[in-house]
Amino acid sequence: MLSYPSAVAAALAARGGIRARVLVWLSAKNRTTGAVETIGIWNGDDHRTITIRGSDRLYHGAGALLDVGQITRETGLTVRTLDVSMSPIAPEVQVALRGYEPRLAPAEVHHAFFDLATDDLLAEPTRVWKGWIDAVSIQTPEEGGEASCTVSIASNAMILTRKVPVKKSDESQRRRDPDDAFFKYADISGQTRVVWGTGDGVQKAPALTVGASVR
Repeated sequence: MLSYPSAVAAALAARGGIRARVLVWLSAKNRTTGAVETIGIWNGDDHRTITIRGSDRLYHGAGALLDVGQITRETGLTVRTLDVSMSPIAPEVQVALRGYEPRLAPAEVHHAFFDLATDDLLAEPTRVWKGWIDAVSIQTPEEGGEASCTVSIASNAMILTRKVPVKKSDESQRRRDPDDAFFKYADISGQTRVVWGTGDGVQKAPALTVGASVR
C-alpha cells in the first residue's frame, strides 16, 4: 500500500483543497554525443525546479504532459505498463523523444502535492512508478487533425525478462577491458582436445602378468 508523507496525508484528510501534480523524469542517451542526459516533464503551468532525494530537478510544464494512465498496484512478477500522454509539439518532448534515444530509457513518475493558497510544495514528491520506456507512439495527423504522443513505461518487473547470454566472445570482452583475456580461446572451445585430469597423454606402465619377469 502506498503511503504519503504526514503533511500530505493531513491535507488530504482536512479536505480543504489541495493541488496534485504528476512528474515524469527520463534518463536517456543523447543521440549526438552518446552521453546520458536527463529531462523532467510535468503537468504544471510552467517550468519549476523540485528537489527529489537531495537533487534539484527541472520539470518543464506549460502543456508538455497531458495525461497519465491509471496506476495499478499489485504484488507479483507481472510486467505492468503505464501509458503517459505527452504533447508531440512541445519542445521538451521533442528533445526527449527525438534528440535522445528513448528505447529502454529509465523513467520515474512522482506525485507532488501543493498548497492551494501558497502554491508551496507540502512534502517531497512521492515516487509511484519506476521502470523503462518500452514503446513510443507518435501519430502525425492529416491537415487539420490533432497529433498525439504516447509513451509506455514498463514496470521494474521487466528486468526479469532479460535473457542470460549463452556465450561471449573475446572481442566483446575486450571492449569492456582491453586486458581481459578470459575469453581469448572462447571461439575454439570444444574443438581442442583437453587432457587435464583425464589421464590422456600420460604414458602408462605395461600391465604385469603372474609369473612374468620385468626386464
